[in-house]
Amino acid sequence: MKIAILSDIHGNLEAFREVLRDLEEAQPEKIVCLGDAIGYGPDPEAVVRLLQSRGISTLLGNHEWALMDPAHLEWFNPSARRSLERTLELLTPEAVRLVTQWPATLRLEGALCVHGCPPDSVFRYLFEVSQEEFPVLFATYEESLCFVGHTHQLLWVRWDGHQVRSGRFREDVLELDPSARYIVNVGSVGQPRDGDNRAKYVLWDTQAQTVHVRRVPYDIAKTAEKILALGFPRINADRLW
Repeated sequence: MKIAILSDIHGNLEAFREVLRDLEEAQPEKIVCLGDAIGYGPDPEAVVRLLQSRGISTLLGNHEWALMDPAHLEWFNPSARRSLERTLELLTPEAVRLVTQWPATLRLEGALCVHGCPPDSVFRYLFEVSQEEFPVLFATYEESLCFVGHTHQLLWVRWDGHQVRSGRFREDVLELDPSARYIVNVGSVGQPRDGDNRAKYVLWDTQAQTVHVRRVPYDIAKTAEKILALGFPRINADRLW
């Protein structure tokens, strides 16, 4: 089975649409979004509706979590808080109800999916976990493979029971050792922060045991113009480049 895993669309409709076009070529049997479909970008409502209409299994991210209670906004820095306040103004009540009901975790084909950090955190970043902590972290859940988002970067962590190794995707394909356990950070569709401004997602081949990175160009200028026109912080537009 081929499963597409994507994350952190952040209201970027142009990037999301191009990823969906790329998925038509890739033809995965299932698509999963690891959360943060909203926040930072100009089209939160359209992104949420598109996820819903395509039947894409979507998890709760920290930006969706923030909408559950106004007090949660205090967790964010001022720029992100303003972005969420503007996002809330652009979302219909029905869309808010929908995103706040997304689950925090998903298990499929022997893998765990979560927005931030296993086993179920929507706001802990993978880079906050020290090398010494990883063996303890892996012991908190059963699956040999875990997919996360949140950092907007492409990263992997490998644990073979003796040694922890981690790194960035030097090649576009990561071959999984069936005797080891992995955490794979799938990058971001809507706001990559890895030095490559193309939208990113991964294809997991459960039979070949590979994770393949897909890099998709989109109309960045159009998204940036909409961000500024709708009154979001300028940094949201600048970060796209």
